[in-house]
Amino acid sequence: MRNSKIKLTITAMFLAAGAATLAIQTGEPAKSSASVASTGEAGPAITIYKSPNCGCCQSWAEHLDANGFETSIVETDNLNEIKQQYDVPREMASCHTALIGDLVIEGHVPADDIVAYLENPEFNTKGLSVPGMPHGTPGMETGRKDDYQVIAFSADGQQRVFREHKDY
Repeated sequence: MRNSKIKLTITAMFLAAGAATLAIQTGEPAKSSASVASTGEAGPAITIYKSPNCGCCQSWAEHLDANGFETSIVETDNLNEIKQQYDVPREMASCHTALIGDLVIEGHVPADDIVAYLENPEFNTKGLSVPGMPHGTPGMETGRKDDYQVIAFSADGQQRVFREHKDY
């Protein structure tokens, strides 16, 4: 357990450095809301690109914040440009795009799934996505729960199911 905590802390430090570099490179203002995990250690830094008017994106950011991520929000009216810049396949698209270092997180991916991926990253994976906006995903708590999948996608267009969420 101690080794995995150390590994996660080291990973979080590298990811935070990458996210800070990205924020500097984009030159866009970011609103930061740092949070600390229940262990007292800072979690992974994530930069979220979202529309200024999207409430579900804000709710997803709050979900991540509550689960120990250090969130920075960049509001933009041109999300398609962000998706193209980071090679998000059209069929993987959702309402917001986020970055943890070079890893793209597209849509309402649960915090636990992101952490699981970070603990055991897969070779040649560009990102994780919950395509569309399924009901019951973090940020889309509407009272209805749809079955959905978290998809891992690569730069060459390969896709595979990383996790499945079913409403039993």
